[in-house]
Amino acid sequence: MGLAERFLPHYTVHDYESWQGDWELIEGVPFALASPSYEHQLIAGKVFRHISEALDSCPDCSVVYETDWYVSEDTVVRPDIMVLCKKVEKKVYETPDLIVEVVSENTEKMDERVKFELYEREGVPYYLLVYPEIKKVKLYSLADGRYVARRDLEIRIGERCTLTVREDSIF
Repeated sequence: MGLAERFLPHYTVHDYESWQGDWELIEGVPFALASPSYEHQLIAGKVFRHISEALDSCPDCSVVYETDWYVSEDTVVRPDIMVLCKKVEKKVYETPDLIVEVVSENTEKMDERVKFELYEREGVPYYLLVYPEIKKVKLYSLADGRYVARRDLEIRIGERCTLTVREDSIF
C-alpha cells in the first residue's frame, strides 16, 4: 500500500455537511461536482417534466431534482433526478425507485462506472442514463441484484404506476 492510500483522509456525512460548494461523498472520498452546462440543465429539465407528468396519477411518488441521497455514514450522492415512492421527511435516506443521470464527457466515468456500481449495490430498481450528445437513453433494471440493460423503456414504479420513457419527449 502506498503513502497516499495509507494517509488518505476518510470523510463522513458530518464533514460533508460543513463543506462549501457542490460535492458528492463516495465511501469517504470527496468528488467535486462540475457546474452543469446549459444543455445538461435543458435536458435534465425535460426529463424531469416528462417523468413528473407521467407520474401525476401516482400520489405516493415524488420526483426530485438535484437532491442529496444519504446512502450511508460516508456516502452522499446528488443524482440529477430521483423518483421516490415512499415518505420522505427532511432528507432522503431511503433507496430511490429510479435514478436518472444526464451523462456528459465530464461525468461519463462517474455515471457509467462509479455510480452504476453504487446504485446497483444499494438496490436502486431502475437506473436511466441520458446521453444528450448522441440523443439516446439507456435503461437498466435490477435482476438478481445486478443491472441488466433493457430494450424497452417501461418502468414499473410503486405498486401500480408505470412510466414509459419517450426519447422524443426528451430530445
